[in-house]
Amino acid sequence: MRAILLALATATTLAACSTGTTTTGNGVKVYRISAAKTSTIQYRMLDSVNELRAASGAGPLQLNSQLNAAAKTHAKDMSVQNRPWHFGSDGSSPLDRAQRVGYSGRYIGQTLSETFESELQTLSAWMADPNTRRILMDPRARNMGFAWHQERNGKIWWVLDVGT
Repeated sequence: MRAILLALATATTLAACSTGTTTTGNGVKVYRISAAKTSTIQYRMLDSVNELRAASGAGPLQLNSQLNAAAKTHAKDMSVQNRPWHFGSDGSSPLDRAQRVGYSGRYIGQTLSETFESELQTLSAWMADPNTRRILMDPRARNMGFAWHQERNGKIWWVLDVGT
């Protein structure tokens, strides 16, 4: 566990170097993401999750474009609803959204967050919670979708979907 936390701390430091961080007038640090960084951030998250999974004996995940699409749709919708929760403004569940985009695997679960922090700081928080950690470390998992929506004020709505 100590090695995992050290790896996350190192990755978080590197992430801060590669993406703009600003501070608001209220002293809140805002992690700014440009559209050009989408694949970099998605693969940095995938690599980090896979390192954690390997350390626990679980197999690696692959990014899945359908789950990425479901995650992106929900991240935008959470921003519209202004609340981090698993149901869409149309009443859809995470499973409904995965099916809508054509995902045919077995849906395992979803982690989400509303924050100004980076993806790796968010992953660290997810790993500290037993419920979200269970989703990320599920040994049956083979696919991952990861996306976000960033508001003008810098708030980021992160969504990570996992399936078989």
